[in-house]
Amino acid sequence: MAGLLFAALALFVVGFAGAARSDGQGAADAAALAAAGEVRDDVFTGLVLDDLTPDDWGDLLGGDFFDVGAACAEAGSFAAQNDASVTGCEPALPRVTVDVRTNRAVGDSVVPGTESTYAVASATAVIEPRCTLDPAPTATATPSPTPNPPNPPTPPVPDPVNFLCEDGKDFKLDPLDPGEPAELARRLFKVRLDG
Repeated sequence: MAGLLFAALALFVVGFAGAARSDGQGAADAAALAAAGEVRDDVFTGLVLDDLTPDDWGDLLGGDFFDVGAACAEAGSFAAQNDASVTGCEPALPRVTVDVRTNRAVGDSVVPGTESTYAVASATAVIEPRCTLDPAPTATATPSPTPNPPNPPTPPVPDPVNFLCEDGKDFKLDPLDPGEPAELARRLFKVRLDG
């Protein structure tokens, strides 16, 4: 009878440990997604969009403008919301890998060592473009007549940037009126778990 009771308690501990591992993986997934989302949302920070050339836009979509910034701090915040702590944060953009450990141990039980056993987990999130550039047609120059009175020079107006997007929601961006930077970043990039 004692053997059956021990076996039942041991199975309970194994189940509890499995739940702890699941909680740890959930915390790691959330932390990695939050870190990559932070990188994505801040991609336009400090950029003057009407200064970007078509090559610059291509580089931006290729991930060359991503910056680590507060990614690991954001990972720590989301891990804490899931009762875990970040033990490692490795941004290798466009990927971010986060390791976490649960804040609660499995606890005292009939199985020795569980009182100091914590669940650990790792997750990697990747930032991917949703859109590609739609090359604008090459305009042919039309000679214009020379104005009679000299006119003050007018600043050049940047061409719109055309995007072809995977969801079929293609759009044309006016660099002088791009809207909210984080919303534009979310329109151009998605974040997903890798693997």
